[in-house]
Amino acid sequence: MARGFPLLEIMVVLAILGLLVTVLVKNVGGDLSWGQSSTAALFVKTTLSAPLTSFRIDMGNYPTTAQGLEALITMPQAGGSNGKWRGPYYESASGKVPMDPWQQPYEYRFPGTLNKTGYDLYSSIPRGRT
Repeated sequence: MARGFPLLEIMVVLAILGLLVTVLVKNVGGDLSWGQSSTAALFVKTTLSAPLTSFRIDMGNYPTTAQGLEALITMPQAGGSNGKWRGPYYESASGKVPMDPWQQPYEYRFPGTLNKTGYDLYSSIPRGRT
């Protein structure tokens, strides 16, 4: 005589599987958020460091806050270049400074408020995200 599983046992197993999938998805989502933060930090610390330094060598200083990171791609009009601009210092396929992983512009200030002798460059994580 063949016996099957009672409906209650099948429902309990499905509930446990659903709970495990929920925990797994939540943990993977957290890892993706961490990856976005790492990507933004890597871009700020390494990718834009060399172009900003090259700009400073040629122009005598970093781009002003008003000029922004766009000064690495197109010759700045504000403040003049005095024929020293030898850019573009940063090249991208779109011809623009990339957005951060949350599709927000990177924040740039010179002179910096946190780094008084240099520039501040960071990504603002949108509200509601960690």
